[in-house]
Amino acid sequence: MEPLASKIRPTDLSGFIGQEHLVGKGRPIYEALASKHLFSFILWGPPGVGKTTLARIYANGVDADLIEISAVNAGKEDLKKAVSKEGNGKPKILFIDEIHRFNKSQQDFLLQYVEKGILTLIGATTENPSFEVTSALLSRCRVFVLNELSDDELRQIIERTGYTTDEESKKWLIGMANGDARRMISIIEDVARLYGEINPANLNAASQDKRLRFDKSGEEHYNTISAFIKSMRASNPDAALYYLARMIDSGEDPKFIARRMVIFASEDIGMANPTALVVANDVFRAVETIGLPECGINLGHGVVYLSVAPKSRAAHDGFKAALEDVNKYGNLPIPLVIRNAPTKLMKDLDYGKGYEKYTDENLLPEKLKNKKYYIPTKPVDKFAKKS
Repeated sequence: MEPLASKIRPTDLSGFIGQEHLVGKGRPIYEALASKHLFSFILWGPPGVGKTTLARIYANGVDADLIEISAVNAGKEDLKKAVSKEGNGKPKILFIDEIHRFNKSQQDFLLQYVEKGILTLIGATTENPSFEVTSALLSRCRVFVLNELSDDELRQIIERTGYTTDEESKKWLIGMANGDARRMISIIEDVARLYGEINPANLNAASQDKRLRFDKSGEEHYNTISAFIKSMRASNPDAALYYLARMIDSGEDPKFIARRMVIFASEDIGMANPTALVVANDVFRAVETIGLPECGINLGHGVVYLSVAPKSRAAHDGFKAALEDVNKYGNLPIPLVIRNAPTKLMKDLDYGKGYEKYTDENLLPEKLKNKKYYIPTKPVDKFAKKS
């Protein structure tokens, strides 16, 4: 039986949901299809956001022969077969899912055929291609970043499945999906086959596996990440480690956790310990390169560091206050003294006149002369030694 995801997969951009920054009118993939422009590219984004669908739509739109392989179970022999496959007069596109799993030798083998124009390459990856794809191959490809699907986009996909779902069920499915349409469609298909009707009771009954144990609105997902962040904010490493372990055990994407840690390092720790951002970024990199289960060790290390670090929101609060004024006043005139003066006319108009590198002069626009955005505060440090 054909899977539901395959049945409802669109064959052209008119039915494609999401990624408007790539497929909207005037955007790169839309324009490439409109002009039938053939070029190699890599689609980088989380699972279930349309990478494979977009590759198929592109190949169909440029009237090319599409060969699909997965780097999970393909080797160099599979690449040789794909390269040597008899054509039918059409351009040949090789689509490689999870291209980051190919080693350097396999990627180097591909390079010569891409360079000579024997085939056009489309790669799909959930990992940063800057780290996972060789620089030589990467230089022959454009990289397009795909985003997680929004709640509204997921709602449109639910409607497309053809199953009747009430509002409560839609919220449950959207919360469970976490931006992944493929996962959501699979749940709908499984529940429909098991129970015949999509409703909150049946959705909960079908999700007893601990990896899928969220309540009908996805509240457990948000409650857990909230508890995790608030535990680090309260400098409570024990609670933070517990909620970290709970998320990992429930199948949460470790990169999602690491991203929140990077945000936390600047938002909550900031200038109280600037190195926290370095540590959080290194944890994120470790998660990307190592993966589960071992990257749990790196996450635990980072969580303890961020939890016990002193806290200050001064930089974050300063940025928010500045942003409020930007939104309130718009683009206020920049003082002449710090304007760029690349031409004689600009110099004659006093652009840059009197500029000194190190000055105590207030450099804000005139309307904001007395504003203070960054107000240093005494860091909150629960672990500081008491004298």
